[in-house]
Amino acid sequence: MNETCDDNKTNESVKKADSKWRIEWRNATPMIVLHLAIPYLIKLIFTEAKWQTNLFAYLLYRMSLVGITAGAHRLWSHRAYKANAPLQTILLILSSIAFQGSAYRWAVDHRVHHKYTDTNADPHNSSRGFFFSHIGWILLKKNKEVREKRLTIDADDLKANKLLQFQHKYYMWLANFFCFLLPTFIPKLWGENLWTAFCVAGCFRVLFSSHAFYLINSVAHMWGAKPYDRDMKPTESKIVSFLATGEGFHNFHHTFPQDYRAGELGGYKLNIARLFIDIMAKIGWAYDLRTVSEEMIEKRVNRTGDGSHPVFGHIRPSFEIRQKGS
Repeated sequence: MNETCDDNKTNESVKKADSKWRIEWRNATPMIVLHLAIPYLIKLIFTEAKWQTNLFAYLLYRMSLVGITAGAHRLWSHRAYKANAPLQTILLILSSIAFQGSAYRWAVDHRVHHKYTDTNADPHNSSRGFFFSHIGWILLKKNKEVREKRLTIDADDLKANKLLQFQHKYYMWLANFFCFLLPTFIPKLWGENLWTAFCVAGCFRVLFSSHAFYLINSVAHMWGAKPYDRDMKPTESKIVSFLATGEGFHNFHHTFPQDYRAGELGGYKLNIARLFIDIMAKIGWAYDLRTVSEEMIEKRVNRTGDGSHPVFGHIRPSFEIRQKGS
């Protein structure tokens, strides 16, 4: 395959199909306001906010992304494992804190993304460039192909999940309560000012966690190694994985989307979502965890990888022991 020629054709078709960018003001307006307020928000973090509030905001950032990665992504989008009702409830609360849309809508869009990766039907098509794949797709109305293909996606399992549908129906109420109201009033316990808590634990935290997750759609589709499949756009990025609680091992994930780990290497330090799921499995709340065999991984690496795999690749053939916990 001539990848360069194919990419050029793809880019030409993308530009022709999406030459008219229509702004989704419902999303763009709050995003513009938040970005303009960044200097002020950073000032509050370093000059006004108590250390407990900053720590609280950091913990919310990590917990909320676990709600997306372990919940909306690995559980509901890919059905990579199963979860009982208490765990599903926790994940829905955590995903509400992330303020990235209902888990139902997130899962449907993600299934579209996997089925039509980096084409005009992909909601955050990286062929349209870094800005679009990172945040532009949030600011703009979905194009015709995305809207049409979304209707063809099998979502019967998602529609049948009563907990998922409850969150979807009352999403704005739940999201505003868990994402902004509680993070504003909980810091009062240690004497924080309400406005400072709202700005730091609410606004800035949402903005930072959103960009951390957007990196999966942009950076992890553009730059990095491709140890499992050199012919696809998704790559491996340790930085993205660290920031997005384990979602940066994207070449692995797009090669083996059914694997609950969403990444083979990196261990728990770079895959907090996997750590969370494994803990839930230990107490019996998560079960039927799906993984691909080491034999299957080795065969795929040797057949389509770019040679960068630390165990099965050809760049470091003497390295025979995997990183602990990977």
